[in-house]
Amino acid sequence: MYAIIRDRGMQYRVEEGQQVNIALLDAEPGSQIELNEVLFIGGEETKVGNPLVADAKVVATVLGDGKDKKIIVFKYKNKKRYRRRTGHRQGHTRITIDHIVGQTEKPKTRSKKSKPAETETDE
Repeated sequence: MYAIIRDRGMQYRVEEGQQVNIALLDAEPGSQIELNEVLFIGGEETKVGNPLVADAKVVATVLGDGKDKKIIVFKYKNKKRYRRRTGHRQGHTRITIDHIVGQTEKPKTRSKKSKPAETETDE
């Protein structure tokens, strides 16, 4: 079973047991968090949200904080001897997906009612 979740404008495809880097959270390592914005649940039974799946959430454990690879920001102006080189490392929080909790309601089916058999009468 997998789910597509949204966290502060970013979408992630997650499965149980997977480790994911999300935008920096103010949470202690070892604490559990709930991600309530579930857009899609896939697997044996598919559930599509409009825009969110009702009564669905993803429970995760915070592993810790870290930083991504450094990106270089280089500013340059032609013929003016203007060059600026700076770097940036975006912060992230690493989480492990524990459970994907979805709606367990089965789809409703129509039951076909049988009409009473017509009896033939001799008149």
